Amino acid sequence: MPNQFALDLSKIREDARKHLNKGPVTSANTSDLRRLIDVLNEVVATEMVCYLRYTQNAIVAQGINREQVAALFREHADEELDHFKRVSDRINQLGGTPDLDPATLVARSHTEYEAPAENDLQEMIRENFVAERIAVETYTEIVRWIGDSDPTSRRLMEDLLKEEEDHADELSDLYEPKS
Repeated sequence: MPNQFALDLSKIREDARKHLNKGPVTSANTSDLRRLIDVLNEVVATEMVCYLRYTQNAIVAQGINREQVAALFREHADEELDHFKRVSDRINQLGGTPDLDPATLVARSHTEYEAPAENDLQEMIRENFVAERIAVETYTEIVRWIGDSDPTSRRLMEDLLKEEEDHADELSDLYEPKS
């Protein structure tokens, strides 16, 4: 039998009026909200750590390709900050509070923050490339884990995943492995 589309509009309308205190979260969202908010707060921390690393790298970058690479780092930093804001907004929509505590940021991040030794441009590219690959791997797993339980959060993470893959691709073009 083919999948039939049907809605019980009277129940949907009743539930909409009855559960206004839940904001945009309806019974269609079957995720474990507490756990989802915790995971999204890890993403918030990851995005902020990446923003800080890219920003620091753009400022201190040196060498013959400094301008080109610093411009790319600034662009990536802006995109990471946008990710940070978008995920923070989603946490708020889900009824949670974005955890912006600087004291625990690095511990909650999937990626690490290391200042490059002697402002080595290739080392900066390498560390950012590693971080992007970590984000791609962990965000892929988050998308899988969310599945159909919260399509809005899944789409947000899919959007971020696409942008992180783009970042990794751009860094891959600049990365020169040590021989």
